[in-house]
Amino acid sequence: MLKNKDWKKIDGEICRVISFTPLSSSGNNLLPYASVVLECNKLPMEITGFITHKVDFHNLSEAFRKRVADQEILILWSKKQLKSYAKVFSIFMPRLWVMICKKGAYKMITDINYMPELEGLDRWNTEKPIIDWKPKVMK
Repeated sequence: MLKNKDWKKIDGEICRVISFTPLSSSGNNLLPYASVVLECNKLPMEITGFITHKVDFHNLSEAFRKRVADQEILILWSKKQLKSYAKVFSIFMPRLWVMICKKGAYKMITDINYMPELEGLDRWNTEKPIIDWKPKVMK
């Protein structure tokens, strides 16, 4: 997934980042900043996406620097979640909400039958991000 039309397949979906590979930090317009391998329930297999926005790259880099062994990184790519004023300039806006969560949060968020004994606040406390980077242009 390179262009917005490719990413649109997962607009608003939570995905787990399996790997993150920086490619260029120079801001060279010819190369993406990084690639990510994602697991998304909406897609039948793992998929590779390319990070082309500087803010999205910075936020993912920070998440991978801060993450520890018992945590996972989740992202939500969205054009729909942009605030109304940002939609006019959407082509230039960051689109990734990056989250560090407890390991297993992705499964819990995407499968309501996973650990059904956890309900309400207990479930939320297991799913919620430990830390997140949400662009200011997102709702």
